[in-house]
Amino acid sequence: MKKVLMSVAVGAAFVMAAGSASAQTLNQVKSRGVLQCGSNTGLAGFGQPDAQGNWTGLDVDYCRAVAAAIFNDATKVKFVPLSAKDRFTALQSGEVDVLVRNTTWTMSRDTQLGLEFGPVNYYDGQGFMVRKKLKIASAMELSGASVCTQQGTTTELNLADFFRANKLKYEVVAFASSDETIKAYDAGRCDVFTTDASGLYAERLKLTAPDDHIVLPEIISKEPLGAAWRHGDNQWGDIVKWTHYAMVTAEELGVTKANVDEMLKSTNPDVKRLLGTEGKFGEAIGLTNDWAYRIIKHVGNYGESFDKNVGAGSRLKIARGVNALWSKGGLQYAPPIR
Repeated sequence: MKKVLMSVAVGAAFVMAAGSASAQTLNQVKSRGVLQCGSNTGLAGFGQPDAQGNWTGLDVDYCRAVAAAIFNDATKVKFVPLSAKDRFTALQSGEVDVLVRNTTWTMSRDTQLGLEFGPVNYYDGQGFMVRKKLKIASAMELSGASVCTQQGTTTELNLADFFRANKLKYEVVAFASSDETIKAYDAGRCDVFTTDASGLYAERLKLTAPDDHIVLPEIISKEPLGAAWRHGDNQWGDIVKWTHYAMVTAEELGVTKANVDEMLKSTNPDVKRLLGTEGKFGEAIGLTNDWAYRIIKHVGNYGESFDKNVGAGSRLKIARGVNALWSKGGLQYAPPIR
């Protein structure tokens, strides 16, 4: 009996400690009045500022959605551009509240850096880009090639794995930033440019003659991209996770930026729980019950964000593919709000 009571006491203490720690980031964000979001230094379609400092992109929308859920104002975000080398340190040190910057979720990053990952807001995979004049149709024809890549990324590791596994020779030409890497490729310092496939389409827009380059068909890795936050801050993690899930659920239910006010009158139980007209799901994560309504009203659903930033309505025109909803053959799937 004494052991049981001791276990209960220890468990209660753990829950209390976890509860006090779990509200830390949310309280800091509310007190500061702005969300500090770790962002890309400039990747078209995902995170990029224009000449006036206005940020756009799929990852940018994710950050704005978190801000909308908390403040009912999607503009209360400070975007902090971070290189691949600096991004994890900035999150660990508290310089940013969340990292949303085309970052691959891997086991070592999840278990060794004091961070939490997920959900995946873009399922990607590494590919290769070459000049059309080389008349190369497959990555299996790249033996002996020089390859431009960025240091401190999974890209560099996947590159080594691919060439080693296929017994192909290559020369790596690595740079500290993505901008340096694509400029070196454009200048002819290497035969091949490699990064995530989404990045290939985005970076190709920066080339002197984009149409002179092709993306090869092979995808050589799994690159699940999504948000990361500090380990142990459970309530903050819930907010970041359910922000994405709310956007996916909204698309599935047909709730859009344009019709969300009308949908407040819906009698569909799933819509009512999503928009907060039924249940107290917002309170459970430290927010108001209209948290998801705020996200959709200010930012839109996942499909809307995808289309305007990287999909058919963007310059990149990337097909939804595996990023389609699960009900349409893709991998985007949200747990139920209930």
